[in-house]
Amino acid sequence: MREYSVPASVSVGAEETLSDAVFVNAAEHPRDVVYRRRSGDTWVEVTAEQFAHEVTRVAAGLIASGVQAGDRVALLSRTRYEWTLFDYAILAAGGVTVPIYETSSPDQISWIVSDSGAVGIVVETAEHVASVEKVRADLPGLRTLWQIEPAAAAPDAPSAVEQLTGLGQDTPDDVVHERRNAVRADDLCTLIYTSGTTGRPKGCELTHRNLVTEIRTVSTAIPDLFADGDSVLLFLPLAHVFGKVIQCGALNTRTTVGHSPDVKNLLPDLAEFRPTFLLAVPRVFEKVYNGARLKAHNEGKGKIFDAAADTAIAYSKALDGGGAGLLLKARHALFDKLVYGKLRAAVGGHVKAAVSGSAPLGERLGHFFRGIGLPVLEGYGLTETSAGITLNTLDAQRIGSVGRPVPGCAVRIAEDGEILLSGDIVFRGYWHYADATKDALTDDGWFHSGDIGELDDAGYLTITGRKKELIVTAGGKNVAPAALEDRLRAHPLVGQCMVIGDQKPFISALVTIDPEVLPGWRERNGKPAGAGGSASDLVDDPELRGEIASAVEEANQAVSRAEQIRKFRILPSDFSEAGGELTPTLKVKRKVVLETYADDIETIYSGSTADRS
Repeated sequence: MREYSVPASVSVGAEETLSDAVFVNAAEHPRDVVYRRRSGDTWVEVTAEQFAHEVTRVAAGLIASGVQAGDRVALLSRTRYEWTLFDYAILAAGGVTVPIYETSSPDQISWIVSDSGAVGIVVETAEHVASVEKVRADLPGLRTLWQIEPAAAAPDAPSAVEQLTGLGQDTPDDVVHERRNAVRADDLCTLIYTSGTTGRPKGCELTHRNLVTEIRTVSTAIPDLFADGDSVLLFLPLAHVFGKVIQCGALNTRTTVGHSPDVKNLLPDLAEFRPTFLLAVPRVFEKVYNGARLKAHNEGKGKIFDAAADTAIAYSKALDGGGAGLLLKARHALFDKLVYGKLRAAVGGHVKAAVSGSAPLGERLGHFFRGIGLPVLEGYGLTETSAGITLNTLDAQRIGSVGRPVPGCAVRIAEDGEILLSGDIVFRGYWHYADATKDALTDDGWFHSGDIGELDDAGYLTITGRKKELIVTAGGKNVAPAALEDRLRAHPLVGQCMVIGDQKPFISALVTIDPEVLPGWRERNGKPAGAGGSASDLVDDPELRGEIASAVEEANQAVSRAEQIRKFRILPSDFSEAGGELTPTLKVKRKVVLETYADDIETIYSGSTADRS
């Protein structure tokens, strides 16, 4: 199968925009609760009518401050209610939102603000203000800065929302509505900069048509998750297109949204908010599984958990082959009471399904979560495709794949295996980067994704690697690292890993140890406590290496002998966003890792043997 397409199920009129939903909800469903925002120890409900009023008043303030139609306004904050409020207010003022990850360095902030030509920036904290001020001299076009949280030195100072609401008090609502009604579907809506795993991030131009088409299509593809009474707790960065689309899709269907800005509080927030669906990246699901397994083993219940996990996986696989037999059903029912119910309760007890993207989840985890009654629907997309362009659904899930094209879109596999994509959700180009746009988009509208994949006869897409990450050994063997890395990360001790071997005689791996799991392992194995979760004193420890060697052997079962990992090296610390090795969505920056750990890589290949030690 080389191409698969699905007819469109939605259409977008020439005058429709992303902000329309705010005001349609207020007019037609004013009392519906569209947000629950954290206020101290409680969640406060925000109705559609209230939200539209707040958006209008903040938009009036932006207009009064000098924001013109088409102006870019940057937004730098954690995932919180005000992020969403400002996003829609910028659009209602006729502006263009430019999201920036709240963990960005001053240099990254400077690049995005200067390249986008942003005239204003909304930041969250005093630390963010300091980051902007460090590069303010290099940003002559940046006129205004607003801070969401009052500075600690002036706790009574007005917040950004209060400042703008006050500034716009003499600007009538009609001025806002005139401004937003002048925007058209094919106008620029948001400028989202790619995470920059290699080189400078490029600004992806997404129009209102792109995003309205995406949210309507996804909402109709998985209607069970966007229905009356449904809710979602957002904790992924809203600066990422994945989080933004779920935010907008939820408002479009009046699915109640909450925000959890600090992942350290995620489990308590989930228990209180009790969402009906989740969205996360695969690493979150890996951590949930590994954490539950580790806890069970630490409490002496490891055999029960492992048996329960095997049963869940077997039960899920049986669903694809006619259903489970009586014995498997009985075992599954027993473990549902002992294990699965507790895992579902940990995420609030009401989750019907989760949506995962950004990277492959792995078949074993996919079956595990479906088997415990928490199906994870994998999809595939990029910033350039307005998030998901393929998606698994509850009634048509094929674990191990990223689903079929959403309605109105098509997937094509090129001769070299590259995935090509088309549809109304594909972006219109890179901001100020005509050459890159020409390279990425063909004249007939196909986008070159840079990913490698396969289509089966039913149109399900499987991602097998990334063209730029494809390893070619000295012997000419092509190796896609993703399959090995996914299986390696399934081991509880493994924090991150990166398979290497380009132009080398054999395949190897750099492995980090999960700092949350390591203390328990130290205690069980009689090792002295380390500093801050570091594995620096254990990189050559025989017992730790033996555990990782077992994980490597397990991962190697997925590939041919020529593709197998022959050597590995344990690194002294885990990869992190702060350290520069991970993007905000927890993808490994391969180029950075190769440069940072060049000496370790040299050590791996300095010997003449290729054993697994």
